[in-house]
Amino acid sequence: MARDLRGFIKRLEERGQLRRINTLVDSDLEIAEISNRMLQAGGPALLFENVKGASFPVAVNLMGTVERICWAMNMERPEELEDLGKKLALLQQPKPPKKLSQVVDFGKVLFDVVKAKPGRDFFPACQQVIVKDEELDLNKLPLIRPYPGDAGKIITLGLVITKDCETGTPNVGVYRLQLQSHNTMTVHWLSVRGGARHLRKAAENGKKLEIAIALGVDPLIIMAAATPIPVDLSEWLFAGLYGGSGVQLAKCKTLDLEVPADSEFVLEGTITPGEILPDGPFGDHMGYYGGVEDSPLIRFHCMTHRKDPIYLTTFSGRPPKEEAMMAIALNRIYTPILRQQVSEIVDFFLPMEALSYKAAIISIDKAYPGQARRAALAFWSALPQFTYTKFVIVVDKTINIRDPRQVVWALSSKVDPSRDVFILPDTPFDTLDFASEKIGLGGRMGIDATTKIPPETQHEWGEVLESDPDVAAMVTRRWAEYGLGELNVQEVDPNLFGYEIR
Repeated sequence: MARDLRGFIKRLEERGQLRRINTLVDSDLEIAEISNRMLQAGGPALLFENVKGASFPVAVNLMGTVERICWAMNMERPEELEDLGKKLALLQQPKPPKKLSQVVDFGKVLFDVVKAKPGRDFFPACQQVIVKDEELDLNKLPLIRPYPGDAGKIITLGLVITKDCETGTPNVGVYRLQLQSHNTMTVHWLSVRGGARHLRKAAENGKKLEIAIALGVDPLIIMAAATPIPVDLSEWLFAGLYGGSGVQLAKCKTLDLEVPADSEFVLEGTITPGEILPDGPFGDHMGYYGGVEDSPLIRFHCMTHRKDPIYLTTFSGRPPKEEAMMAIALNRIYTPILRQQVSEIVDFFLPMEALSYKAAIISIDKAYPGQARRAALAFWSALPQFTYTKFVIVVDKTINIRDPRQVVWALSSKVDPSRDVFILPDTPFDTLDFASEKIGLGGRMGIDATTKIPPETQHEWGEVLESDPDVAAMVTRRWAEYGLGELNVQEVDPNLFGYEIR
């Protein structure tokens, strides 16, 4: 089982999902352009072994497909991610077991938590080489600049690790960092994030905030750090639950913080409260350049790394991007948790093209009038990550929510806009959403695309057209007999029906 970046890269190469590129490339724009074309095509991961001005290779697009995300989670199919979600749902809101089987299931989850406890590595690979003080030069790292309008070079897939100065509780997040000088960077995080809360608390106590950046870690740990599920567990424990065994941690050389022992690079520094610099603009997940914001300045004084380290990176932008693939996987993990929160929901889907959270399609087992509206309202408040979902489309459980053709059919055949569309104006909203009239304040729309029942409608609903089941079974049996055996009608190319999907 791959438990570090190198192990995962080896696994991808063994499965034919890695291309090594020896041609000289530039980390300024060129790597992102090559990677973006590969992402659009669902192509393999890339390892650039000859980067201009750098001594280290650059890995990108490692999590560029849902299949590879599953491999990172030590799974083969997206459906398996829901089993993980069931474990997390039990931990989030444990219920008294009513049957012996439920006692056994909860006992298994508790045992998994015990196994997931982090371990300690006293001779970590991430500290094989130590660079301190005047010798430290961040320009030697092959940081990328993805878009021509970007303000500078960035770190994107680093684990940003801080600690509450009073309780000692760590926080692990994935935030963008902008290079400012040979030993400084700004960190871009929202005020509600754990790192920002730790900085405010450090300021209240008149202290600097210690901060470590772990680069090139096991992708499974990145998935754990990116999971915003409100469970009172550390990200390290989450990673252990994801992987089935505890993450090995090592204490930083100069800070009282712990980092994954097998990280490729670790940057160690401090933030002085109130010390800020302009950060941005940069291309973001909405598909536009974001604004310029004053952000905390990190002063680094130490870098440790493995021998012959590999630099892992990615970049944001209009999907498909690696962050969108991660969101699709997290969608599967959320599903059992959402079902526990909103019992009538059968399934839900956050389409990548809707930026992985702007539109949600949920299916329900409809039993009474008005249930679709109730489900939409419950969805918005079920989990914090759904706060910025702009559109919620509710369909019957018979609709495959991951087939856009079926969803569009439901919208077209079951919705009367005057009756089935409702809007909530002036709700707290995503500051990156330029569509809002007021930045940070916007509307939400719910659409009831379910079959209507009285008193939602005063007339009988038409009967859905279906094949005769006996004839359908007979045709399936005789398919090869018709001389059509070599034709697989289950695999349909949508471009044959007027779509332009590349």
